Amino acid sequence: MTSDVLEPKAPEAIRWSAMPERGTMASLRLLGWIAMRLGRWAGRLLLYPITLYFVITASAARRTSFEYLNKIRGYPAHWWHVFGHFHCFAATILDRLYLLRGEFQRFDLNLHGKEILHQRMQTGKGCILLGSHLGSFEVLRALGVMQRNFRLKVLMNPTHNQNITGFLDALNPVIASTVIAPDRMDTLLTVKESLDAGFFVGTLGDRVSSADKTTRCQFLGRPAVFPVGPIVLAAMTHCPVILFFGLYRGGARYDIYFEHFADEITLARDRRAEEIQLWMQRYVDRLEHYARIAPYNWFNFYPFWNQAPPR
Repeated sequence: MTSDVLEPKAPEAIRWSAMPERGTMASLRLLGWIAMRLGRWAGRLLLYPITLYFVITASAARRTSFEYLNKIRGYPAHWWHVFGHFHCFAATILDRLYLLRGEFQRFDLNLHGKEILHQRMQTGKGCILLGSHLGSFEVLRALGVMQRNFRLKVLMNPTHNQNITGFLDALNPVIASTVIAPDRMDTLLTVKESLDAGFFVGTLGDRVSSADKTTRCQFLGRPAVFPVGPIVLAAMTHCPVILFFGLYRGGARYDIYFEHFADEITLARDRRAEEIQLWMQRYVDRLEHYARIAPYNWFNFYPFWNQAPPR
């Protein structure tokens, strides 16, 4: 396994961002209207034909789901396993409608390791929350807005999946205002100011964008490319890092996990690449741990292991 930090803009490494958005604004509004007017039961009933449609028509995502499920299960997956994988993803998107509206009473939210979060909140100092596309990151965003003592900003790209992002942001403009775009000239300054002001800054560490430098880590038995940005950001800001995973457990249940990751990340100049890789591998090991707890929560529907080799 290499520990080299890669240069950005390898075409294969940004395949996820080039994938077209499938849902139209009209279909999202119709689903939202049904879910709001008739209730969550009606929205969940609609998820079955919607999921079946995508299992049949989304061939690239279907192949990726098979590949992932085969790896994590250890034996061949069948089409009904892919259906369950797609349905889990669709269920978390539907639940965003209610989470963004602050309707927490609909859900059974179980917080694990919340004392880690509370201890940091009591200091009044900022912290980096490192999550992933495993489960629902929206649970964290909604908690950040609805609980006033939990001040949260989120590093995320608002231009990807613009239809669903715009639709969901319209449900709660306050949550939309917490986003920090990752590709602006003043992004680092904004993050630093937010941390200095005592905000938690959430970011995701499992998906590579076009401008990211990367490293290779072992995930589910094979090397995969991961962005080094979260580790570099933590090292530059000298802030503690807490891991976050919001796992959907079926029905109305979510298990929300917080884990201490680092009090401070320092990188030796002469071993910078190696140390970044070691920190990222620690993160990936925890990502794999939670993926095995809730396998259907893996929401990276693109060729995750077939990305650009190191240069």
